[in-house]
Amino acid sequence: MTSGFIAPAELRQRWQRLNQWLQAHRSFWQPVPFTTPRPDWLEHYPELAEWLAGLSDDLCQSYGADMEALGRALVPLWPAMAEREGLLAWPQLADGDASLPEGQARDVPGRKRLQAGAFASAVLPLEAPVLDWCCGKGHLARTLSVHAPQPVAGFEWDEALVVDGNRLAVKAGRGVQLQCQDVMAGSLVLPGGIHGVALHACGELHRQLLRQGAAQGAVRLSISPCCYHLGHAGDYRPLSRQVTTAPDACQVSFSSLRLVVQETVTAPARVRGLRRQTEIWRLGFDGLQRHLRGCDDYLPVPSHPTALNHRGFADFCDWAARTKGLTIPPQWDPAHWLAAGEARQRQLRRHELVRHLFRRPLECWLVLDYALFLQEQGYQVRLGTFCDRRLTPRNLLLDAHR
Repeated sequence: MTSGFIAPAELRQRWQRLNQWLQAHRSFWQPVPFTTPRPDWLEHYPELAEWLAGLSDDLCQSYGADMEALGRALVPLWPAMAEREGLLAWPQLADGDASLPEGQARDVPGRKRLQAGAFASAVLPLEAPVLDWCCGKGHLARTLSVHAPQPVAGFEWDEALVVDGNRLAVKAGRGVQLQCQDVMAGSLVLPGGIHGVALHACGELHRQLLRQGAAQGAVRLSISPCCYHLGHAGDYRPLSRQVTTAPDACQVSFSSLRLVVQETVTAPARVRGLRRQTEIWRLGFDGLQRHLRGCDDYLPVPSHPTALNHRGFADFCDWAARTKGLTIPPQWDPAHWLAAGEARQRQLRRHELVRHLFRRPLECWLVLDYALFLQEQGYQVRLGTFCDRRLTPRNLLLDAHR
C-alpha cells in the first residue's frame, strides 16, 4: 500500500487543531473525578452539571458505552462537542478481511483472529521481511505469513509463549519463527531492512519499536498502540521534536495516559457488585478522612485485604484509618458516611462521563505525536483505523514507510 500518505503540513495542522481543542478544555479531562469531588468546570458550566445530575442510572450506563451518542446529546449545552467528531475522523485503512479461516485458527481466540485479519488487510501488500514485535504466540505472525514473501519472524520475551507459538506455526504449516527476546534490552539489534509490526504492544513496548525501528533502519513500521501508560512514569514525554518544542503543547499526566484506555468492561454480576461496593466504601472513607483531618484533600489508601469484603463498611474504615495513622472517634456514624459514599459514587459516574469524552481525543493526540516523530525520521505516514471499535476500541493504525 503506497497511497494515503499524509503530507507533513497536514499532519502538523491536525495535531495543532487537536492540541488547541484539548488545551481549551483541559479543566474537564485533567482532574480525576475520584480524587476531585468538585472540579472547576462545575462552576463554569452549571447547565451541564444540572443535566448530568438529572441522568437516570440506565441512561448514564448507556452513554458510558457510547461516547459519540453522549457527545451529540451535549452539543446544545456544550457547543465544543460539535467539533469533537471532526477532530476524530480517520480513514479506514483495511480493505477486506485477511483473517485466517476458522479451521486454521482453532487455537486463536475469535476476536484476536478477526483483529489480526483486519490488521493484515490494512498493511497488505507485504514486501520487506516482517518482524512481529511482542508477538505472544504469533497469531498475527501466522496471519501475515500467508501473504509474506518470506518467513515471518517474531520477538517475545516469554519463553512459554514462544514455545507454544512455534508449535502452532509448525502445526499450521506456516513460515513463522518466534524467538525469545527482551525488546527493551539496551543491546537489542534488529535485522536489517525489516517491516516491524505490532498489534497492541503496550506502552513503552510500542514506543521502543518506534524509536529502535527508526534508529536501526526499518523500512516500514505498522503499529496499533495499546495501554499507553504501561512502562511509563510521570508526565508523558513526547517523541517528536515538534511536540516537544511546541510552547502550547498539552501536559499529559500519567493519570491522563491511563484515561485513554479506560473503557467500559462487562464483568460478571458478582464482580460488578464487589467493584461497586469497594468504590462506595472508598468514597465514603474519603469523605470521612477529609472531615477528620480538616483538610479537603484526597488521601490515597492501599488495596485492602480481601477478608474485609465480607465484613462491613465500619470495619473497612477502621482498617483504612489505622493504615493512614488516623483515629476515628468512638461515637462516629458509619451510616452517615456510607450514604455520603453512595452519593459520591452516583456523582462520580456522571463526572466520569465528561472526562471519558476526552479518551479518544487524547489517544489521537498521542498517535499524532508518534506520526510526527516518524516523519521527522524520514518516513511517509498513513494514519487511520483498521477495524470497527466494536471489535477493539484500540483500532488506530500508524503505518510508516521509509
